[in-house]
Amino acid sequence: MAEIILKLDHVAVSLAGRPIFADLTWEIQRGQRIGLVGPNGAGKSTLMKLVAAELGKAGDGPDAGGPDAGSVFRLSGLDWGRLEQEPRLPPGHTVLQEALTALPALGAIERELDALADRMSRPEVYGDPAALSKALKAQERLLHQFDQLDGPRYESRVKETLVALDLDRSRWDTLTEHLSGGQKKLIMLAKLLVQQPGLLLLDEPDNHLDLPAKRALEGIIRAYPGTVVIISHDRYLLDEVATHIAELENGRLTTYIGNYTAYTTERQLRRLRQQQMYAAQQKEIARIEAAIARFELWASLVVNERHIRQARSRQKMLDRMDKVEKVTDARRMTLELNGWRGSNKVLELADVARTFANGRTLFRDLNLMLWHGERVGLVGPNGAGKSALFRLLLDPDSASAGEVKVGPSIQIGYYAQEQETLDPAQDLITCIRAAAPLTREAAVAFLLRFLFSYDQTTQPIGKLSGGERSRLQLARLVLQRPNLLLLDEPTNNLDIPAIEVLEETLDEFVGTVLVISHDRYFLDRTVDRIVELRNGRLTEYVGGYTDYLAERGYDE
Repeated sequence: MAEIILKLDHVAVSLAGRPIFADLTWEIQRGQRIGLVGPNGAGKSTLMKLVAAELGKAGDGPDAGGPDAGSVFRLSGLDWGRLEQEPRLPPGHTVLQEALTALPALGAIERELDALADRMSRPEVYGDPAALSKALKAQERLLHQFDQLDGPRYESRVKETLVALDLDRSRWDTLTEHLSGGQKKLIMLAKLLVQQPGLLLLDEPDNHLDLPAKRALEGIIRAYPGTVVIISHDRYLLDEVATHIAELENGRLTTYIGNYTAYTTERQLRRLRQQQMYAAQQKEIARIEAAIARFELWASLVVNERHIRQARSRQKMLDRMDKVEKVTDARRMTLELNGWRGSNKVLELADVARTFANGRTLFRDLNLMLWHGERVGLVGPNGAGKSALFRLLLDPDSASAGEVKVGPSIQIGYYAQEQETLDPAQDLITCIRAAAPLTREAAVAFLLRFLFSYDQTTQPIGKLSGGERSRLQLARLVLQRPNLLLLDEPTNNLDIPAIEVLEETLDEFVGTVLVISHDRYFLDRTVDRIVELRNGRLTEYVGGYTDYLAERGYDE
């Protein structure tokens, strides 16, 4: 059995008076790569913070950052690092400067060595044998510490890590405030990889990354010498890197051996077995309860101590029985995109170009044809112009050259990656009623189908989480009844259960879908054609993401 490096023993955590989980036990063993999954709001990030002793309890004692109840065991000498879900970097640093702050202790040693060298150059030190000897010993001690931290190779290691994460030299002089969320996350990850903690905690490291960066991330996680716990909604990534899956749902943690696909198979088998055991036990409970009722009836008709003892005996048997819980599915949103058949030729791009006022050309000579019923995935590196192409399709007159032809009976529904189509000051009921003529009561009932609480329906959209805003966008699409869906990263903020609902809905949708996505599992399950936008050109590939990779020769 592998060595246990961390154990949560019957822990309980509440936030703002709301219980997140109770009586939770979890063992993490050396060398495991664990995918932590569960619906949004289940407490995955809270659990990660508990593991990292970052729950916010004050003090420096053993309970600092710990649970409300239960205990946390950490192997002596264990060090860990956590990648936060939302990237935050100080402004004013370039990519390379920020990455070089990975080991603050090394920077402190370098500053001490510089100060010591300055001191040793003064006559009162180099002219005094005792003072010089003392300074030389201090320098020797600092140089030993510098070597222990691999100081001579430190800068080259940082640069190698940046390149491995697809942050090449062309970006090293860029200020961090000018980076995308995904690029900021890569810098934070690079710093953790340079530190090499024994336990690496990654909270959605793949969010906002393009496909090449995701593939680079997979290789790095697989090769990581320590233990990794990763929260991710990217099922393809979990298939590639996870040795174990830990499912957090309804305050309970269940562990499975294997990757995501193995987990889904085993989970289904366990649930079937549990349902069978539950049904058998309920039958036995009904038999015992009927016997108790029978003996109690006989005892009431004819006072008979034997019947009373028999009734009590069976009641004790019932009380001692370990009850099998009924299998209950987590609540899922209801999504029905009732499209309709329109023009057979849905969309055509003929030699389309987009050039900005500053003379920069984003793409040129784009040609594409979409037919009714097709599911097409639009892929390409970040910055290639995929979202800009969607905005051009919504406003064909913005094309600098060429022609965009939309079928005469085509109604477009647009899902925006940055959710800019939502007014943060507007409440949810007003937003929904602007999309369709519904009464206030009907709007509330409609929102409840998308897992919003009654209180949320009157709150401003700006108070919603990213996943909640995503569900709201999908709700509006349902009411708009489009037959051409332009979906820009629809899975980015959705949890896996919601993504699965979206996949099932798109499979039944009567209409055409053009989707930008970096979710490879989603692309494999949803699309039958891939169109890649790279270097201002479109290239078509038949099939899903796996077929695209095979034809590209895995060279992204």
